[in-house]
Amino acid sequence: MGLKGRDRYRVDLPGLQATCESNYMRLMQLLPKMREALISRRVALSQGERLLGVLALEVTEACPYTTTLQVSQELGLPWLPAPKLEVRVYHDARMAEVVSAGATRRLRAIYPYPNQLMNQPDEKTQLNMFLGEWLSHCLACGHESEPVLQR
Repeated sequence: MGLKGRDRYRVDLPGLQATCESNYMRLMQLLPKMREALISRRVALSQGERLLGVLALEVTEACPYTTTLQVSQELGLPWLPAPKLEVRVYHDARMAEVVSAGATRRLRAIYPYPNQLMNQPDEKTQLNMFLGEWLSHCLACGHESEPVLQR
């Protein structure tokens, strides 16, 4: 069963690139020294006295032109699965993109629909947009949970 009678999904490459460039800038605000060392940072999100969760950023690999981060939610809501993303940061291109989410190791640019895992045709774009919204919220409303830790 395909997309008969409908146009096939096409990647909005300029839109995806703009999202990845914005995510790079947000990550550089949160972890400006990510190129220098394997570091981690925790940003708490609260509503009044109630802790809603903690954004955890951890550099897992630092190379001259790329950095790989693990971006996850800690202390979230018990009824909501905690997001966990692997993000590759390309310093020469000044872009950051989600390369895996949860158990999905490699994200495709386009998924056929329907598919066994019920991924949306634009799953990769949606995950990059989600990362941008998540980081923007943390920059606007988050506070330091603990100092930046160097490993």
